[in-house]
Formats: sequence, C-alpha cells, structure tokens
Amino acid sequence: MAKELKDLTKRADDYSQWYNELVVKADLAEQSPVRGCMVIKPYGYAIWEKMQQTLDKMFKETGVQNAYFPLLIPKSFLCREAEHVEGFAKECAVVTHYRLKNDPEGKGVIVDPDAKLEEELIIRPTSETIIWGTYKNWIHSYRDLPLLINQWANVMRWEMRTRMFLRTAEFLWQEGHCAHATAEESEARTVEMINLYARFAEKYMAMPVIKGVKSANERFAGALNTYTIEAMMQDGKALQAGTSHNLGQNFAKAFDVTFVNKDNKPELVWANSWGVSTRLMGALIMTHSDDNGLVLPPHLAPIQVVIVPIYKNNEQRDQITAHIEPILTKLKEMGISVKYDDADNRRPGFKFADYELKGVPVRLAIGARDIENGTVEIMRRDTLEKSEVPLEGIEMRVRDLLEEIQENIFRKALAHRESMTRTVDTYDEFKAEIEKGGFILAHWDGTEETEQKIKEETKATIRCIPLDGDTTPGKCMVTGKPSMQRVIFARNY
Repeated sequence: MAKELKDLTKRADDYSQWYNELVVKADLAEQSPVRGCMVIKPYGYAIWEKMQQTLDKMFKETGVQNAYFPLLIPKSFLCREAEHVEGFAKECAVVTHYRLKNDPEGKGVIVDPDAKLEEELIIRPTSETIIWGTYKNWIHSYRDLPLLINQWANVMRWEMRTRMFLRTAEFLWQEGHCAHATAEESEARTVEMINLYARFAEKYMAMPVIKGVKSANERFAGALNTYTIEAMMQDGKALQAGTSHNLGQNFAKAFDVTFVNKDNKPELVWANSWGVSTRLMGALIMTHSDDNGLVLPPHLAPIQVVIVPIYKNNEQRDQITAHIEPILTKLKEMGISVKYDDADNRRPGFKFADYELKGVPVRLAIGARDIENGTVEIMRRDTLEKSEVPLEGIEMRVRDLLEEIQENIFRKALAHRESMTRTVDTYDEFKAEIEKGGFILAHWDGTEETEQKIKEETKATIRCIPLDGDTTPGKCMVTGKPSMQRVIFARNY
C-alpha cells in the first residue's frame, strides 16, 4: 500500500486531523498564501463541477436563469437593510484605496494615500443588496414577474477559524434571488428550492438530510424565515448543507423595488434567496469516506471506473489494450466516465492505492492471463470487495454496480444517522447525551432566551424545527413551559 495511505490518520484517533490530511492527500485542495483561503486542485474542482452542472440543470428545469453581479458592493448599499448589515458586519472585507505606489523611503510598495475611494466598497459576503439595487431597474410591471435569477460566484467572509471547504474566508457558491408578485408565490418558491436541495443531497450526494425551519436566532440576517437541510457527519456533528430564505418585502422596501399590478396600482415585490456552497465538498468527504481515503458516490465521481492493465512487457500491454478498447467505447456510450491507466510511470500497486485514496467507485484490473481466461478482477470502493468476473458483459455489470454502490452508501449513511438520533425529555439527560454527539430530539419553549442558555451551557444549537418531525405537544426540557413539537439539537460545523 502506498505511503500516503499508511500515513493517513485514523478517524477514531483524530477525526479532524483525518479530514485535513485527506483533503490534501486526495488532491482536492491545499492552503493558499492568503490567510483562510484555499487552492482547489483539478481533482477537487472536477467534483465541484459535477455538483455545479447537476444543480444548474435542476435550477433551470424550474425556470431559473443565470446572471452575474459585481464582486464589489458600495457600503451604502449594505447599510440599507439594518438587520442584514448587522448580520454580516463582522465578516466584511473592505476596499478603501485603488492604487499602490513605491515607498519614498525605499521600503517596498505602500498604499497611495491620494488614491482613497470616495465610497468604500465591500467584497461581497452575499449579494442581496447589489442584486436588489439592480432589480429596481428591471422590475416595473407585473409582467416582469416572477424574476428567477441565479449566479455562480465567489464570496468573502472574514472567518477567524478556517478549515478547507467547511469554512474558508473565500468560497464558491451559487445564490438564487427571486422576485414575486405575491407572498404566496415567494413562499412556494422558497419551499421548492429547499426540496430541490434535499433531492440533490440524497439522489446525487447519497447524503440523507432533514428538512426544517431555522429558529429566529439561527435564521439568515434580514429573512422572515429560513429553511434548511441538515446532515450528520460520521463524528456525530451536524452540517448545514443548504438554505432557502423567505425575505418578505424587506429588501424591496430598502431598495424601493415596486411593480404596477394588474389593477394598475403600485406594490412592493416579494423576495426569496437560496444557496449552497463548496461546503458541500466537505459534507461529501465526511459523510462517506473511510480510513483508506475518499469514498465518492458514483453520481458525482469524476472518474467512475478505472481500468488498470497488468503487464510485463509492451506486447502484453498492447494485447490487453486491444481487448479493452471496445469496452471503453461501450462504457463511454453508456454515459459512464472511465479512465484506462496504462501509464508506465507508476506500478500497478501504487495505482491501486492512489485510486482507492481518491475514491474511484469501481476498479477493474486485467492481465494477460485474464485475457486468456476471459475474466477481469473487479473491486468496489465502498466495501473494498474484490471478485473475478467474466469479461463478457462487463459493461452492464459495471453499470449495475455503480447504482448498487450509490444506494449502499446512502443506506449506510442513513443507518448511521438513525443510530445517532435520540429523544430526551430532561435537561440533565440532554447534557449527558449531547456529549455523545448526534441529533437530539427535545422539546423547547420557543424563546430565544432558552435557546441561548442551551447554546452557552452545552455548545449545542437548534439545527432546525423539522418539517416532518414529531408534533406531539410536550414541555420544554429546560423551563417546563409548553412546547408544540420536538426540535433537533446538535453540535455543528
């Protein structure tokens, strides 16, 4: 086995260290010279591209169109919605000057004090303000609605504690911003997008999620309501995987975005926004991967199948290649991404270890003797099981195995979540159970004071009020006051 795998920390020994090492050793990303920022490497970006392409198609099927808005936002724009600016003020990076000059004392380059901007600019932490400033010019009549816009972009939030993919100062994401004529239409779109995210997470990422509503303390700054999908990682911590926000008319009021309705009367528009980010990469890693490296769901794997020839000389290699080429063609025609690795610069054992580390779902190994016998060795990454199977019909076997792996890793993740989800009725019981990790279902009286007390004393937050949760009334575990349903608590990333 390759040295990379021998050196990979075990999850049971240090889960955080295992994650950090795996991101680097699997060639997903590395730290950049800029504090808190990362370089996403080609293999990591290929996974993100598959996520992006899949989501983009799903968005467009609902009528969404893509656009692009400026990276820099006038500070006055950010200040127009009070709750919004308060929520992001501590994370903003600010541009104050537009030029450098040589230091007259010969100490390098300095900011030119004569090049100060008349108005400071914010590097976008999110784009509601610049987009709604633009929508004022786009929306005039009910005929302009609904306006369904998404942008793929980068954002910057000056995080103090960073971890690649999970929390970085700069990250990639998509943000949808929709304008509607009625509150009902806007709410329907808000719910539609959180359901879309849940389908993507479960069908493509093989990651089970719980859909719910955020508490007032946890909702997006400036939103009336925030819907979320919450996932559980292998260490029992929660990860917010996607959100959709009902913004009401707050941003329309702030930027005076009105339309003339069918009765020829002016009205403020209704808004929602929704987004996911490269944090999904972190979720993908931590949901499925093991002590041998990545385990990628076939629906998102850049390489779904790798074929490694085993040969002693060029004549054997050419013989194997001649047998493999028709199989490669058929697999590609079936829409399966396949790589034939006949490079001489690495031994087969190293190749096996490398593709295992990178989570390639299916590996085929074939040598001269296999050609004679009409067989091939097949290995599935999720269980590491190997078997010798007939070479004839291998394409259909591979196709079926990819779907089997996709379903298996989802079932495994779901079983893990269910085993780590518990119900408690008292605060003492809660304090003991939260130390074990996982999701805790408990009654809460609905007040911000109680929520804050729990967070301060246990470091656990309300992940969501489940949309399909237990609605049996009860009493708050902390105050004993009435509670309409159980909510989900967890420690989180």
